[in-house]
Amino acid sequence: MGNSQKFRPTIILIALNVAFYIYTSVVGGNFLETSTDMILKYGQVNLFIIHNGLYYQLFTSMFVHANIAHIAGNMVFLLIFGLRGEEMFSLPEYLSIYLLGGLTGNLLSLLLLPLNVPSVGASGAIFAMFGAATIYARHTVSQSIIGALIYAFFLLFLSSGPGVNNFAHIGGLLTGLLIGYVLAARRKPEARYTISYSYLTFP
Repeated sequence: MGNSQKFRPTIILIALNVAFYIYTSVVGGNFLETSTDMILKYGQVNLFIIHNGLYYQLFTSMFVHANIAHIAGNMVFLLIFGLRGEEMFSLPEYLSIYLLGGLTGNLLSLLLLPLNVPSVGASGAIFAMFGAATIYARHTVSQSIIGALIYAFFLLFLSSGPGVNNFAHIGGLLTGLLIGYVLAARRKPEARYTISYSYLTFP
């Protein structure tokens, strides 16, 4: 079991996302929807990253959300999968999964999204946490990881749609699956259980 529960990184990350949404709402002048100016400044815009060197957007875009429904949905899933991850991973492992997953999703978006299409949201990082927790749980109880992979990609399919950055989701999910598998493979089980059976015999 991880030791990240006492630090509650999930609650801290949710607070950071909400705080950043409040900041962009106040500065942008609209609480229900993030202004275009804020999205262009803090979201991921490949044109600005490549031609203007705004590399910070690869990180800040993980904390920007398009509207109140966007952040509400993402924070619900972060709460669900994040609390699950706290039970499995240490604090450095947890943060590595979240941040590397989000960054990998954004880098994949940098390669494949059109230059002028902005991308915002924490979903790549959340998919990373989901993937890591799912495959870690299956591997540590010696179950086939095929079921975990099917479940992960089924959720990926359900989350796809118009206006959704599928590249961020895919990059985050693959990163989480990889890190979760490596951690499960390297960690020694705390206990092994042997099941024995006894039979009653009758004369």
